Amino acid sequence: MQTRSRRARATSYSVLVCVLALLLSSCALRDALAPDDEPVPTATPSAVEELFDSQFTRDGTFQSHIDVDGLDFVYTLWPTKSTPRTNEWYPRGDKFFSFTFQAYDLDRRLRDPFATKRKVYLDRIAVTSRTTTLGDGPAQRPYRLEASARTITFDPEPVTTRHGMLITSPKGAFELRNQRIGSMSLDTRGLTLRFTATVWIQERAGGDSFVKKEIRQDVPIAIFESSEPTKATKIPINAN
Repeated sequence: MQTRSRRARATSYSVLVCVLALLLSSCALRDALAPDDEPVPTATPSAVEELFDSQFTRDGTFQSHIDVDGLDFVYTLWPTKSTPRTNEWYPRGDKFFSFTFQAYDLDRRLRDPFATKRKVYLDRIAVTSRTTTLGDGPAQRPYRLEASARTITFDPEPVTTRHGMLITSPKGAFELRNQRIGSMSLDTRGLTLRFTATVWIQERAGGDSFVKKEIRQDVPIAIFESSEPTKATKIPINAN
């Protein structure tokens, strides 16, 4: 009786081993027949993001800090309420933005008396534009600006000298609102704005000597594919 029981157990064990061997062989065969490099699902960025990385488009604003001899020059750009959704900036139609330009004396603390800070005056402001396209056509320039800063800034009474308008924080700043970027070709996927500010920097607080500098900044802006024009809402000319 015990011998039969042992034989039954042995037989069951042998069957189990055979089944397991068959399963392992099946798995091995399947792995052998499978391709070596199976694609792994991943999140892929849009074609526009791959072609044209833009903080302005991604964050809805752009700000840069340019250190020149202990002075922080700050460009700040944002889309206006006329065309606020940057992911709907298409080649056709007008797109609107505003920007400011200001200087901070990093050698002084924020609450130090203004008389102890070096003065910076903005003489001229120039902005050029250049498109990036998918095709071989020529680049377009849908926005351009070149002017005396004091004559176009939002403040109707800026503090001025022969060197230009004061932009040292917190007493002065240059601001321009509702700047229009015009239509571009349908294969446009990006636009680069290049800002050039001609400034005069006081060599020491309260002194009479000034140094002339040009402060440059490139701002990339993504343009999304669509045959529809960018939708612009009418807003007051002085709206922000």
